[in-house]
Amino acid sequence: MPVTIDALADEMLALVTQYAGKRNLKAGDLTKEMIARHGDAACSKDDCKQAIRALMDSGRCVYSYLGGSYITLPPKEGTPGN
Repeated sequence: MPVTIDALADEMLALVTQYAGKRNLKAGDLTKEMIARHGDAACSKDDCKQAIRALMDSGRCVYSYLGGSYITLPPKEGTPGN
């Protein structure tokens, strides 16, 4: 059974939150993890791209550029760089 885009986005957000401050995750890392969890039949690369776009559009995650493009949580209000 295919996984919904919203469910993928929620799982990706949980993964980014889990690794916040410990490890930077790239879009490819999230895609590979979701396909590993759900299998090729239930989760495609295109589904993962749509889920990442949903996270970005909603503001729940942002892209950070630290020698590469990473998906991170948005900075909290009042923190440096904000």
